[in-house]
Amino acid sequence: MANRTALYDQHVTMGAKMVDFGGWDMPLHYGSQIEEHHQVRNDAGMFDVSHMVVIEVRGADSRDYLSMLLANDIHKLKTRGKALYSCMLNSEGGIIDDLIVYYLGDDWFRIVSNAGTREKDLQWIRTAAKEFDDVEISERDDLAIIAIQGPNAREKTYAALGENLRQPCDKLKPFHAITIGDLFIATTGYTGEAGFEIILPNKPAEFTWQMLHEAGVAPIGLGARDTLRLEAGMNLYGQDMDETTTPWESGLSWTVAMKDEERNFIGRAALEKQKSSGIGRHLVGLVLQGKGVLRPHQKVQMDGKDIGEITSGSFSPTLNKSIALARISISANIGQSCQVDIRGKGIAARIVKYPFVRNGKSCLETEAA
Repeated sequence: MANRTALYDQHVTMGAKMVDFGGWDMPLHYGSQIEEHHQVRNDAGMFDVSHMVVIEVRGADSRDYLSMLLANDIHKLKTRGKALYSCMLNSEGGIIDDLIVYYLGDDWFRIVSNAGTREKDLQWIRTAAKEFDDVEISERDDLAIIAIQGPNAREKTYAALGENLRQPCDKLKPFHAITIGDLFIATTGYTGEAGFEIILPNKPAEFTWQMLHEAGVAPIGLGARDTLRLEAGMNLYGQDMDETTTPWESGLSWTVAMKDEERNFIGRAALEKQKSSGIGRHLVGLVLQGKGVLRPHQKVQMDGKDIGEITSGSFSPTLNKSIALARISISANIGQSCQVDIRGKGIAARIVKYPFVRNGKSCLETEAA
């Protein structure tokens, strides 16, 4: 039997179609994936992301340890609650996982990483910690995570969980968090919309979910979560990046901090070598010009030659177009035409800069056709 989150019974009660996702029983949708997508873009929706892994890193050597472990620079975190997005690399520069780390004190950091990579992440993290005298790693299976996303997410969260949250949470900048009672409330998310990700104990998670629902926050499944994150141009581990790709090749160069030449993080030498020799492929956005739906692994072509393949693709409910992320082997200009092989036919597509949607609005309107 697959693992179940503390909210499993709530999903079943609300009529969710449950599927196996990374070894967890998770809701795919509650009736209509398209309606759920629009609910988040236009109002507010909530996601159970309790299958993700919460890891506490404690000890006097925690900052030095994370400085070695992560490609982004943990020394950027100086204010309590500040968050950092980073890749965790192997020695060849391949991406073991992407994660968010929160600064809770000089000797206390909190990591949130992906469910599907749980075992290999924990093994890698614990093995790397052995090089340091005072680092303690602990997995927090006692915690649940509820993400509330959408233009009305904040107001409906306050209505559900109390006006006492308004003053401290309204002051939070993006990628920051605050602890209020048992709630760890962060302004992070995976949809391109405003809102919160709330980490809380398993026991009150059901009641919290019910209160949010009563305040008009609709439950949203994995299906809409995927189309929302694709529109927002956010990578999915295992599709847009993995251990065979580097941040340079995955549109994540902004997460690699190389300025401090003395910071010898895992994978740095490989990244430096690849950058100096030339990065042969990179991630771009695609918008289909003809009929069809873009899907992972479809070949991207130019002048009759394969130049790469789609990593993530789907119909965009917000844009009413088919969109994709694709890794291609040549530098192509934004606006340049290409073709995608869909069932043996080359269908015209346009190379675009992603994200495709930000704050519910198209980012393609100013692009040349």
